[in-house]
Amino acid sequence: MTRTDKKVGYPPKSKVIEEMSAASVAARETEEALKFLEGRWKMVIIFHLITRPVLRFSELERAIPAVSQKMLIQQLRELERDGIVQRTVHPQVPPKVEYTLTAWGRDLCPALDALLKWAALRKVDAEA
Repeated sequence: MTRTDKKVGYPPKSKVIEEMSAASVAARETEEALKFLEGRWKMVIIFHLITRPVLRFSELERAIPAVSQKMLIQQLRELERDGIVQRTVHPQVPPKVEYTLTAWGRDLCPALDALLKWAALRKVDAEA
């Protein structure tokens, strides 16, 4: 007698559960990874720090004119908390604060480059 899954063409339930489990694990890990980049300005801040490795707060403020000071501070603090950006305060008057990408932040560069390439291809396809 042949198995039902061979007659119907459905994989056994255990295989379906394993595949669903793997998919849900991948989805959960993706969600956790994206939480680091949540926020309207985080990606923009990271891109500026990729192009210019050390930026003072005022330089970031000028580079992103649409962001409010409060929001820029909040996004930078979150990036610092998550280990993506390093904040250095130089003891002088007035205080000099510089931001750089950490090793974790620099490791994001290939992923962000891939995202830019994807966006460019999508734009080309939309225009065609």
